Amino acid sequence: MTEGADTQRWRAVAVLMAGACVISAAPVLVRLTATGPAAAGFWRLALAAPLLALMARSAPGPRAGPSKLAALAGVMFGLDLGFWHYGIKYTSVANATVLANLTPVVVTAFAWIFLKDRPRPLFLLAVAIAVGGAVLMAMQRKGAPGLNPPLGDLLSAITTFWYAFYMLAVSAARRREGAGAVMLWSSLTAAPLTLAAALLLGERILPATAAGWGACAGLAFVHVAGQGAIAWAMGRLPAATAAVAVLIQPVVAAALALVLFGEVLTPLQATGCLLALAGVALAQLASRAKG
Repeated sequence: MTEGADTQRWRAVAVLMAGACVISAAPVLVRLTATGPAAAGFWRLALAAPLLALMARSAPGPRAGPSKLAALAGVMFGLDLGFWHYGIKYTSVANATVLANLTPVVVTAFAWIFLKDRPRPLFLLAVAIAVGGAVLMAMQRKGAPGLNPPLGDLLSAITTFWYAFYMLAVSAARRREGAGAVMLWSSLTAAPLTLAAALLLGERILPATAAGWGACAGLAFVHVAGQGAIAWAMGRLPAATAAVAVLIQPVVAAALALVLFGEVLTPLQATGCLLALAGVALAQLASRAKG
C-alpha cells in the first residue's frame, strides 16, 4: 500500500469511527421521542430527507433515480430500524446496541462464502475478540433495565442480520453511486415502510412534547451526519472492516445510557467494552497488513 493510499484509508477509518460515534446517540434519542418505536424511525428518515436531497443535488455527476441496490439498502434499513427500536423499548440501551452491532460475523461470513473474500487469520481473531467483548456487554444480570429484556435482546439480535445486509448493499451501491444518492434513495425507500409499520401496530405517530420533536430532529441529524459518514467511508473500505469498526457504537451508547438513564455496567460488561475496542483496533491493523 502506498503512503498516499495508506493516508486515504486511515482518513476513511477516522470518518467511519466518527460516524459510528454520532450514531451512538440514536438509541438514547429514540427513548426521548415520545412516539412509538417504528414512528421514531419514520421521523428520523422523513426529517432527514430534505437535507439529503440537497446533498445529493449538489454532488457532481448525473442525476438518476434510485438504483436497485440503494432501494434494497432502504428495505434492509427499514427492517433494521423497526426491529432495533422495539429492542430499545424492551431492553437496555447497551444491550440493544451491542446485539444489533454483531454484524462482523454475518458480513465476514457472507463475503467469505459468496464473494470468495477469504479473511486473514488475524482479522478473524479480531472479529472473535470484538464479538466476544460485545457478548460480555450483553450478559444479563438480575434487575436488568427494560420492560421485557429477553424479548428486547431477541429483537436486537435479529437486527444484526438486517444491519449486515444493509451494510453489504450500501457497500455494493457505493461502487457505482455517491454517498448522497445512496443515502437519499435508501431513506426514501425505508421511510414509508416504517410509517406503515407504526400505523399497523397502532403506535403514537406524533411526538407528544416539544422535547419529543427535538429528539426526532436529533435523530434526523444523527442519520445525516452519522449514517452519511459511514456510507461515505464504506465507499473506501472493505465491508467486513467497516462492520468491525462500527462496534465502537455500543461503547459510546453505554456511556450515554449511564449518564442519562442510570444504566450501570457490571465489571464483566465493562471488560466487554474494552475487548470490543481492542477488536476494532486489531481489525484495522489486520486490514492494513492485507493491503
